[in-house]
Amino acid sequence: MTRILAVANQKGGVGKTTTSINLGACLVERGKRVLLLDIDPQSNATSGLGYDRTEIGHSTYDSLVGAVPLAQVIIVTKRVSLDLAPAATALAGAEVELVNLTRREHRMTQALAPIRDRYDYILVDCPPSLGLLTLNSLVAADGVLVPIQCEYLALEGLSRLVDTLRLVRDSLNPRLRLAGILMTMFDPRTNLSAQVVQDVAKHFPREIYRTVIPRSIRLSEAPSYGQTILEYDPASRGALAYRALAEEVILRG
Repeated sequence: MTRILAVANQKGGVGKTTTSINLGACLVERGKRVLLLDIDPQSNATSGLGYDRTEIGHSTYDSLVGAVPLAQVIIVTKRVSLDLAPAATALAGAEVELVNLTRREHRMTQALAPIRDRYDYILVDCPPSLGLLTLNSLVAADGVLVPIQCEYLALEGLSRLVDTLRLVRDSLNPRLRLAGILMTMFDPRTNLSAQVVQDVAKHFPREIYRTVIPRSIRLSEAPSYGQTILEYDPASRGALAYRALAEEVILRG
């Protein structure tokens, strides 16, 4: 059965795209079929897998705002069982265009319906906002994976996102759940990182993943080569961490 996970946080720079790409690659390594759906106008997941957003044909914009079937948007990448629905700059205007469309919150659900059974996991890399693009992801998703950087005030942004999830669940998508909270950019040399993890674990003991993603130059470098961490440095701390996360995601169902 297909599981749709929205990788979301209204705060930028917390590791959403890094997590989407590398979790996807690690799930594939475990024998899963994965679609990475990029709906961020910055198109970082698209470029992170080695594709130039200015040279692709159709994008997720054409499926969400236009009438292009998602099957015509999907790129079969060189990585077996890891497909990509790329983003384009046009998504920047999608928030405004979606306002006037019927069932605007359900556009992604409708786009995914014909192809979702092809995959075990569909990972949606969301933009750093709680606008209509992210809302579409939450309405389509079974669960939300929330990356949080190990820094001061991490809980403040998380509380706002949890409130949004509750509203979406109550009004638009009753099956939506908080799939897990992922602590990212952990620096073992600082007391702050450890304290933030402890604080989040105290408030969300069942939701926080045991896996913690370290601050890693290798993770930062890999997208510039259009590679996942498994391709760039499969023995690195970052690769080991994302493998452990994939195991947790599978075990949680």
